Amino acid sequence: MSIKIIKQILFFFLIVFYLFAGYNHFATPSFYIPIIPPYLAAWAKEINIVSGIAEILLALLLIPKSTRALAVKGIIIMLIAFIPSHIYFIQKGSFTLGSITITPTLSYIRLLVGQPILILWVWWSSKF
Repeated sequence: MSIKIIKQILFFFLIVFYLFAGYNHFATPSFYIPIIPPYLAAWAKEINIVSGIAEILLALLLIPKSTRALAVKGIIIMLIAFIPSHIYFIQKGSFTLGSITITPTLSYIRLLVGQPILILWVWWSSKF
């Protein structure tokens, strides 16, 4: 399988991933609102809605080549903006989110490995 085909497949999954993630902010807000840091709690519902809209909009903007570069930059900025939530995970210690138990180790992995991988995925898979 050629690199170009792999990039196209990863790009397709990237779009689906962000469409689903954005939709999930509206379908299951109870999953996202508890992970918003306390200093932003007064706007937790609004932050959840804006995040969901941004993820859906940016996923759709990935599709046309004319808006792809803007969408890639937007997703990378959004991933950087979510870093305080990941730091909050670490500060919070072990907790349960739905049926998932988040440990400090898992939180560090999400921050130090997951976020860079997502950023690289967005950047790399959109370059075809």
